[in-house]
Amino acid sequence: MQIKDLPKSERPQEKLIYSGASSLSSSELLALIIRTGNRDKSAIQLAEDVLAYSNNESGGIYNIEVNELQNITGIGVAKACSVVATIELARRLSFNKREKKSLIKNASDAAEMLMKKLRYEKKEHLIMLVLNMKCEVEAEITISIGALDHTIMHPREILSKALKRSAAAILIAHNHPSGDPTPSQDDISSTKKLIDASEMVGIRVLDHIIIGDGVFLSMRGEQLI
Repeated sequence: MQIKDLPKSERPQEKLIYSGASSLSSSELLALIIRTGNRDKSAIQLAEDVLAYSNNESGGIYNIEVNELQNITGIGVAKACSVVATIELARRLSFNKREKKSLIKNASDAAEMLMKKLRYEKKEHLIMLVLNMKCEVEAEITISIGALDHTIMHPREILSKALKRSAAAILIAHNHPSGDPTPSQDDISSTKKLIDASEMVGIRVLDHIIIGDGVFLSMRGEQLI
């Protein structure tokens, strides 16, 4: 079904005008950005495909890129650029709105920032904090979401995202659903590989923090890296 086939009261544009933006679902808001569908799918259906793809393949809509969006049938260059540009604008406005950026002075600051978000997750989430020269947080990026007991940490993927955001330094964090923040040998070896790779591109890896149930471990603090 195309949007034009919907009753006027259910069309995204009319809903926005008469009921306000808060009345629209995420897919309806995204449909207004995409604007048009194609012969097979409406703009809303394409928007649902974008949201599903970004959650399953890209670690969230805030991390999606133009070339990834073009993997979705019905999303060409123009639509992909509109979506990514809108997301980037929202990101910038969000950061500009903050009176003061979060300052990471030590591992406790980072742990406090991420504890509420990660301590109850049932799967491992790998998060990167992008820091400027003052150690202020410029971005928080979900790199990957893994299984119950492991996540994926590829230096190339992490550093490509850090370079894109002109990071002076990064801090990596992930959770252990078991509640025990003790790092595995793979956690330690993967972090050392990331540090070696980061030195080649001039980005400091300040720490790798593991979040447990109300507790955390700093690999730097424990002299594991």
